[in-house]
Amino acid sequence: MKTLRRILLDGNPKTLTGEDSNYFDDEGKKISLSNCEHLPPVIPRVIVCVHLNYKSRLEELGRSQPVAPTYFLKPISCINSHMNEVIRPAGCKFLNYEGEIALVVGKKAKNIEIEEAHKYILGYTIANDFGLHDFRDTDENSMVRVKGTDTLGAVGPELVVGWDYRDKVIKTYVNDELVQESNTNDMIWNPEYLLSDLSRSITFEKGDLILTGTPSNSRPVEPGSTVRVEVEGLGVLQNIIKEGKDTLLKGYGAEPKDSEHIRSVSLGSDNKKNI
Repeated sequence: MKTLRRILLDGNPKTLTGEDSNYFDDEGKKISLSNCEHLPPVIPRVIVCVHLNYKSRLEELGRSQPVAPTYFLKPISCINSHMNEVIRPAGCKFLNYEGEIALVVGKKAKNIEIEEAHKYILGYTIANDFGLHDFRDTDENSMVRVKGTDTLGAVGPELVVGWDYRDKVIKTYVNDELVQESNTNDMIWNPEYLLSDLSRSITFEKGDLILTGTPSNSRPVEPGSTVRVEVEGLGVLQNIIKEGKDTLLKGYGAEPKDSEHIRSVSLGSDNKKNI
């Protein structure tokens, strides 16, 4: 399958086309990835995420299946890439990994029928939609700080064209320990449904992203940990967690918290074991 990825090589951004693990620039020159910095495979204008879209996640949280999907927006300022650092702000402790699949829009899409949605999809990439649940009590609805804090939107390493999302395995590892494992068949609403639904309200353009949800067992991760998301046919997205050097300024807005509600979301079923 054809792949697209963006890298920084000798200080210059390059878009590469890949096939059979070989990568070429726009002049047809073969490029090695050994000494490059990875960039997000696309530069989106809009990033939309679905709240709960895996049956296993609903079951873990004890939620009933909604009649329709609900969504939140991530600011593009939070976007991150393969092999880059994800920063947990000093004073916070509930930074959760969330292995996901991201749909990449291929062309302008507005009010499209679900049967036509596949024509508007450029491809797919991997996402790790990290959540800073220390702000869950105050940002429950908007998710602005929970999901929009700098570096928390890791995507990559490449966009895969022509990938079929059906019956694919998704796994997340922390320091080589398997912590999430599911199959895309566990999704409640498939990617075409999400794009069609959202396009009724939002005009999408090429490169925009829709994150399709995470399975069960999203848990907090500690600084120094390496988090790896593997999706069958899409590759591997890897990041390392770092502790932020600067504490959040005091006296401005909400502070990071630790509450029963935060623990119930961040720790899932593990919270019940500790009660």
